[in-house]
Amino acid sequence: MADNGIRGKPDMSVEIAGVRLRNPVIAASGTFGFGREYAQIIDAAALGGICTKGLTLEARAGNAGERVWETPAGMLNSIGLENPGIRAFVERDLPRMRALGPAVIANLCGSTLEEYERGAEILGGSDVDIVELNISCPNVKAGGMAFGLDPKMAGEAIGRVRAALGGKPLMAKLSPNAADLALVARACVDAGADALSLVNTFKAMAIDARARRPVFDNVFAGLSGPAIKPLALRMVWELRAAAGARIPIVGMGGIACAEDALEFLMAGASAVQVGSATFARPSAMAEIALGIEEYMAERGFAAIPEISIRAGHP
Repeated sequence: MADNGIRGKPDMSVEIAGVRLRNPVIAASGTFGFGREYAQIIDAAALGGICTKGLTLEARAGNAGERVWETPAGMLNSIGLENPGIRAFVERDLPRMRALGPAVIANLCGSTLEEYERGAEILGGSDVDIVELNISCPNVKAGGMAFGLDPKMAGEAIGRVRAALGGKPLMAKLSPNAADLALVARACVDAGADALSLVNTFKAMAIDARARRPVFDNVFAGLSGPAIKPLALRMVWELRAAAGARIPIVGMGGIACAEDALEFLMAGASAVQVGSATFARPSAMAEIALGIEEYMAERGFAAIPEISIRAGHP
């Protein structure tokens, strides 16, 4: 075991694409705003990182109609990337996020490769720590998930953003809806991704039986919550086997407690993102981080990578 120099106190820090996080618990994109909204309720400094809302080149109002729909053991969302635009984020919201303490991960979205590229140029010159390229959003009509379903398109998107970002760390957010997730992941890594995050929400829908129509104006939406955890966990396990130990993987999907997060770390994830659980329990992420630390202390683990049960994973 690693010797962190502090007897009995585990080292909770992790490194993602060269960026050191104080612990492996990250607020998932679209579930924590820009941090300041929840900072009035919880201590944001207890988190390892915060992913921004999905950011587009220009401001977007998001989808019309129903946006959130509860399902058994989960929820559907069709928010539609409501955000102030990248320039406004950098000027107004980023300084406030930096003041909270956790690493800042900018979730970059777009409808075209040109939008991705231009957004990346702005973020590349900003003070964000990591850019998470969203090629997996299922609840917008253009772009988003389309880029993440095909290895060639995913590779092209990553390659162009990589060039525009310069040396800024780049993480690809992958879709569980891809026919062959390993091929998409390989294309992203080959094109310059420094890390992978998975999985985004599953494409799903709901019908209002009383009104006899689909609930969402876009018909389809994204399913998240505990219902998807076994599927997301399996995908992290498979991707770790396909990717080997050389690429950091950030796992997400239905994580609601420390045990859930530990399962992802055991499956080979380097860190985790938590989303839907925060809506029901704003303190969820802080509790998860504390639970991981307690587990490590009880088991005698000195550092996060020791939790993995995958052979060959550092």
